Amino acid sequence: MENVSVVTMFTLTGLKFSLGQRITLFLLTLLWYFMILLGNTTLILLIIMDKNLHKPMYIFLCNLCINSLYGTVGFYPKFLLDLFSPHVISYAGCMLQGFVIHSSTCGDFSILALMAYDRYVAICKPLVYHSVMTKQRISLMVFLSWLLPLYCMFMNTATLLGARLCGSHINRLYCVNRLVAELACSPTVANTAVAYFNMFFYFGHFVFIVWSYMYLIKTCMSSKENWGKFMQTCLPHLVSLIIFVESVLLDLLYMRFGSVDLSQDLSNFMAIEFLLIPPLLNPVIYGLKLTKIRKQVLNFVLVGERGKASACGSP
Repeated sequence: MENVSVVTMFTLTGLKFSLGQRITLFLLTLLWYFMILLGNTTLILLIIMDKNLHKPMYIFLCNLCINSLYGTVGFYPKFLLDLFSPHVISYAGCMLQGFVIHSSTCGDFSILALMAYDRYVAICKPLVYHSVMTKQRISLMVFLSWLLPLYCMFMNTATLLGARLCGSHINRLYCVNRLVAELACSPTVANTAVAYFNMFFYFGHFVFIVWSYMYLIKTCMSSKENWGKFMQTCLPHLVSLIIFVESVLLDLLYMRFGSVDLSQDLSNFMAIEFLLIPPLLNPVIYGLKLTKIRKQVLNFVLVGERGKASACGSP
């Protein structure tokens, strides 16, 4: 039996590959992470630099991209190192990694809820949009969309600190608070209570988002003009929401009802899909569908090509 005084390191699982496979996986993961960084950073800089994009929808989108960078930094650097080193993590590192990844996931729900509310007011109550979405309210909404996830996951992580553990093996590629709690020698009542509160709290976010889009679809179907607005500005949000929720649900369902019959590779994919797909697809979806973002990207590319042409043509 181990207790918390001797459990200073956790062993993670899932990396049973040959050296050649590890090198290939390292290169592919590094490329994927680079594309996540490039896509999200590009959108963030475009929104910050262009004053025409300093509007609620784009401000929320900017925060969604920042949150993607925040969440992925909790996984990719450590995973890349683990490919060529023992797959272990310190107790403090495990707590920090779990906090970052979980709070980022909750942050996505908060920001997507803000985006749904913004579209609801813009389309269903256009006459009062500017009086409702003031700079002060937007600042408060953004502040709360960061504060609440960080606070909720801080409380969740804090209830694990000092718990007496009877094991050090985590069956995941990264640290998960629930799996750490399962290593406790006795039930962690406080952690269970906080975890269920967080789940119900963010399930409420999900219900609000679904209700908002159902109401928007019902309202917009009666008007061609509103339907055009919905397809132009709401469709990217809806696609992003579906991809994100599907990824998170897949991970949660597998963690709670997973089967030992699944292959290790499939189990790994299900566990990290929400860290793979949404962070990369979100910039692509919004960049291609939102007209102002697309124009800014094209202008940036064209300016770069003209600059190269001028440099080549100069004596």
